[in-house]
Amino acid sequence: MNELVCVTLVGRLDEAEKLFQGRLSTFWTHMLRNFPDDYEQIYAEASRAGTCEGRITRQYMVAVDGLETLTTELAGAGIDHEPIDADDTYTKYEAVSPDWFQIDH
Repeated sequence: MNELVCVTLVGRLDEAEKLFQGRLSTFWTHMLRNFPDDYEQIYAEASRAGTCEGRITRQYMVAVDGLETLTTELAGAGIDHEPIDADDTYTKYEAVSPDWFQIDH
C-alpha cells in the first residue's frame, strides 16, 4: 500500500444521512463489482459522518494510485467530493480506530 490521501465525499444539499449512505452503498457495490482492483485502493472509512455547509460528508483514505478511477466513477455516479490534494498524504498508521474503520479486502 502506498501513500494515502483523504477523500471527502459530499451529499446533496439537505440530503438526509440515511439517503446519502444508501447512495454510497450503491456506489461502493458498483466499484467492487466493476473495478475490484481499484476498490482495493480504498483503505479506510471515517467512523463518523460529518457536515459542511449543510451537506453531509463522509471521508475515506484512498491510495494515491486509486484516485483516477475513483474520481471518474464518482462523477459518473453524481457523487460530489471536496477538492483532493494528492500532495497531502498519510500513512496507513494514521487511519486507525476509533476514528477510522479499515476496509477488509
